[in-house]
Amino acid sequence: MTTFLVLAVVLVIATFFYMRQAKFGQAPTAKHLEQISRSSNFKDGMFKNLEYTPDLTEGYSYLGILYDQFFGNHPRTKPRNVIPSEKTDLFSIPEDENILVWFGHSSYFIQLDEKKILVDPVFSGNASPVPGTVKSFPGTDIYTVEDIPEIDYLLISHDHYDHLDYKTIKGLKEKVSTVICGLGVGSHFHKWGYDTSQILEQDWFDKIEVDSGYTIHTTPTRHFSGRGFSRKNTLWASFVIEAPSHKIYIGGDSGYGEFFTEIRNRIGEMDLVILDNGQYNNAWKEIHMHPDQVLQAAHDLKARRLFPVHSSKFVLAMHPWDEPLNEVSRLNQQNSNPISLFTPQIGEKVNLDDSNRIFERWWEEVD
Repeated sequence: MTTFLVLAVVLVIATFFYMRQAKFGQAPTAKHLEQISRSSNFKDGMFKNLEYTPDLTEGYSYLGILYDQFFGNHPRTKPRNVIPSEKTDLFSIPEDENILVWFGHSSYFIQLDEKKILVDPVFSGNASPVPGTVKSFPGTDIYTVEDIPEIDYLLISHDHYDHLDYKTIKGLKEKVSTVICGLGVGSHFHKWGYDTSQILEQDWFDKIEVDSGYTIHTTPTRHFSGRGFSRKNTLWASFVIEAPSHKIYIGGDSGYGEFFTEIRNRIGEMDLVILDNGQYNNAWKEIHMHPDQVLQAAHDLKARRLFPVHSSKFVLAMHPWDEPLNEVSRLNQQNSNPISLFTPQIGEKVNLDDSNRIFERWWEEVD
């Protein structure tokens, strides 16, 4: 018993000091908390979703999920082959081109009406604070910070490690003009050396007029936040880029909810919606959508095109690695009102003005 207690104390002390590393960021404190507490979405010391959202679906437990993860009989969650990709020179793209380049999972670069926008970049090859535990698939890390040009707006949907990567954010500091994020997320950027003038923290349904006829809206999602042992102390968000030529919804991570219809009612129909479609599980179905819900959300937003993301780079759930794209494609084909699917390879330059582009089902060529 004495040995067990000693080991437990050592483990607690080691964890305490490990989590003091800069990569864990910094929770909002003092004056920052005063600003947060004025939000109507902050109650009882934490941010709340617009509708009831349990951390786990009824009937599931964290212990049961861990047991299943380590001892359950699961399908192949990783590809055997290298994920196909292309390398686009982002520095040489003409200013008048409207393009999108996907980096895998939920990271992408958008150039729209001469503004350069970067969303949730993760270039470290790891989506966890513990090195080597959530590694990217071979072929998905062809881009680095050095490949990224000057950025007008860096959009961060929330502070989970697969969306807010310390190494990447530190490397981008001199390239980023403005960070737009949810309330409280700016505390991490302050910790990592960003100046206050670079950071715009927003509440749901706030908006920023970035230029004449060009607005970036911060909108709700149904999710949660937190690094380390802190949860729901920063605001998770989605965004709408309302530019002169296109209106694009950037979904972040979310479960399905009525707020999709509210966003459409407030801001209008969308030319392109980017929604998380992967790393889902019935145990956390309230905070990540399954493929059928992704299609429903796209319809709620009156989307002309759908880009399903949050897949093809990391294993964060126990479904087959290619199931998200297979299922959303199959269900969309069966739908009486199918949406044009936007499924580029990693690194491929996609012209946003080409509404007739048909994409190859590249994942079917990967074993």
